[in-house]
Amino acid sequence: MKTILTTLMGNTFIGALLFSAAPVFAQNASGDGASTIRPYHVNVPEEAVADLRQRILNTRWAEKETVNDRSQGAQLAKMQELVKYWGTGYDWRKAEAKLNAFPQFVTNIDGLDIHFIHVRSKNPNALPMVITHGWPGSVFELTKIIGPLTNPEAYGGKAEDAFDVVIPSMPGYGFSGKPTGTGWGADRIGRAWDVLMKRLGYKAYVSSGGDWGSVVADRMAAQKPEGLLGIHVNMPATVPPDIARLLASGSPAPANLSAKEKAAYNSLNHLYTRGAGYAGIMVTRPQTIGYSLSDSPVGLAAFFYDKFADWTYSGGDPEKSLTKDEMLDDISLYWLTNTATSGAQLYWENNANNFNAVDISIPAAITVFPGEIYQVPKSWAEKSYHKLIYFHEVSKGGHFAQWEEPQLFAEELRAAFKSLRQEKKVSK
Repeated sequence: MKTILTTLMGNTFIGALLFSAAPVFAQNASGDGASTIRPYHVNVPEEAVADLRQRILNTRWAEKETVNDRSQGAQLAKMQELVKYWGTGYDWRKAEAKLNAFPQFVTNIDGLDIHFIHVRSKNPNALPMVITHGWPGSVFELTKIIGPLTNPEAYGGKAEDAFDVVIPSMPGYGFSGKPTGTGWGADRIGRAWDVLMKRLGYKAYVSSGGDWGSVVADRMAAQKPEGLLGIHVNMPATVPPDIARLLASGSPAPANLSAKEKAAYNSLNHLYTRGAGYAGIMVTRPQTIGYSLSDSPVGLAAFFYDKFADWTYSGGDPEKSLTKDEMLDDISLYWLTNTATSGAQLYWENNANNFNAVDISIPAAITVFPGEIYQVPKSWAEKSYHKLIYFHEVSKGGHFAQWEEPQLFAEELRAAFKSLRQEKKVSK
């Protein structure tokens, strides 16, 4: 049984969706034709916000944990502090304003409405880039990098470092539509992003992401659509097949690994045996967990807060990396769009281990953050990403690196794609 469970956990982080399209919380310009791009403005009805506050007020709390650490999950005192602020001090309208400060749009791709932020740089030679968020994240985790990427001169960069930035909400997340059937996995999302970039008029572009965003970027690289110059990932898929088999069996690290390879092995072994329960239920029973996450704001907040604590570079105290408002912006977005279930179903749809080695032959760049789920060794990365144009280990930041360290992340993207800018000019 232990071997079966360990194998399951090893195949789940990692991973469509069921309900109808996302509720209309926007004022959209009308347009005819499947390829129409419509402006989007977030405007959640006040009744929905008031209902959330009332549900928070009516919370029935779980008992206090029986340990003095986080080993049983999100701690009662931490949750009560966060939720008290959520119900009395937090202002969703400020979150709306953050999104509405950027140009937002919706377009239909392959039968599904896709919401996205699109910010063009004033530099006409800017490099177009599509950036994909992850779970339990959203477009909120990427908004802080928009300024440094599109206007680098205001953030210590040079004009020639500029990007045009496209940030879509994944299907079933945020203000994108929810698929009504199966099939919207990472492969299909990757193909949709290529359609999106070309619909926006870009003949050449790059792709970046962390968490699911890394998976989507990897799938795009494997698909090799015309115009995709390269990718950048901060949760790379590099575990060699022989190492993956040992991890799946729960075996200790083999003696012939280097120090960095052993550290990576041990981090993944801990995830598979102790830290992947959240994924185990989503990859097997997203609908079941979805009822709880869709009915209880505090249940949703605890499920997400536990991962913010695990995956930020904060030693288990996410408020050291993210503000309460930032975390609650993201949690509230899932609640107000009722996308906890549709988001979880991406795990069921994928049902694969996204840490295991890929076979990527187009230019790829990797940044290793110290708070990531595992710190990829370069020796493994080179076996998966055969044209590794950039590999850099940085000193701060975690799994939500774009959210935690936006300036550093923007600098990494500038460096990562520097060599590809000339190719973009040739393809223009």
